[in-house]
Amino acid sequence: MNEDLLQKAEEFLNLCYLELEKDSVTLLARVEEVKSSIRKTGTYEHTYEELSHGAKMAWRNSNKCIGRLFWESLIVKDYRHLHEADEIIHALFEHIKFATNNGHIRPTISIFKQETKEHSVRIWNHQLVRYAGYDSQHGLIGDPHSIPFTKVCEELGWEGKHTNYDLLPLVVQVNNEKPNWCTIPPSLVLEVNLSHPEYEWFEELGLKWYGVPMIADMLLEIGGIHYTAAPFNGWYMGTEIGARNLADEDRYNVLPIVADYMKLDMSRNNSLWKDRALLEVNRAVLYSYKKAGVSIVDHHTAAAQFKLFEEKEKEKRRKLTGNWTWLIPPVSPALTHIFHQQYDNSTQLPNYFYQVAPYEKK
Repeated sequence: MNEDLLQKAEEFLNLCYLELEKDSVTLLARVEEVKSSIRKTGTYEHTYEELSHGAKMAWRNSNKCIGRLFWESLIVKDYRHLHEADEIIHALFEHIKFATNNGHIRPTISIFKQETKEHSVRIWNHQLVRYAGYDSQHGLIGDPHSIPFTKVCEELGWEGKHTNYDLLPLVVQVNNEKPNWCTIPPSLVLEVNLSHPEYEWFEELGLKWYGVPMIADMLLEIGGIHYTAAPFNGWYMGTEIGARNLADEDRYNVLPIVADYMKLDMSRNNSLWKDRALLEVNRAVLYSYKKAGVSIVDHHTAAAQFKLFEEKEKEKRRKLTGNWTWLIPPVSPALTHIFHQQYDNSTQLPNYFYQVAPYEKK
């Protein structure tokens, strides 16, 4: 018998059933059922209730996430019955549509069949929606972070238009079969054109971003079971777009352009031109998403929500863990309580884990 799996399964079931307020008779019966399954088949399958609560617990245990206050609101889509790549791609389309919800974003996870010796599912995309990147003879086009995956998509037969905002296709692999790819219908993807509450010229920059961050390449572990395809989403914190995706030098690097329009002195660092441009980009992001009716949160509100999460976990007498370097926002971190705290960065299960991209294994 796989003792490690059995131990993880028992630990999860004990905690899960306690939180779901199940009686001890029900728990003991379920543990015996799982033991029998592991003994006979080497694995076991979760009930939907276990799957749903386990996925929510994994969000609650995600040390890098500042938005954990809403962990109980996660909507869990069970797609474990799907086996074919085209069926899975269709389910991913459904995830995009459902989670986007015309801008009223719903925290959602879609969970596909667990990994076994006989079966595996992998989504090659980092996020379900992401912009392509090209290293062309005329310089960088699009998102530099996406260059390696864009090349993979091109090798599979996809052709982009070589704009700054080409939507990458979905790529799904079942077992060791050749990966399937499919273009995402543009009608499914909500994008926000960026404008500014004061600077009319900001629209001339032609900046935009997609509405929903849907992480697609992480592994979900619940009770020792690995779900290698379990894309999930919340909504954006504005700084993720304005201070990282658009501002990082190895991403869209828009600060010099914005500073130029603002006529800032870029000849010296102590003019704080980067800080001033960064602030206005982040104002534009929040303003534009609100104007478009797309869910988003500013970093001050997110930090206040995280403080409430900390208080609730303390009330429940649960161990609070967190990764300080990820929890502090990239803009004005010292203005949040998080900056002045210390957090235990140990890993609790269930949880989400990084996994090596299939195309990087070659």
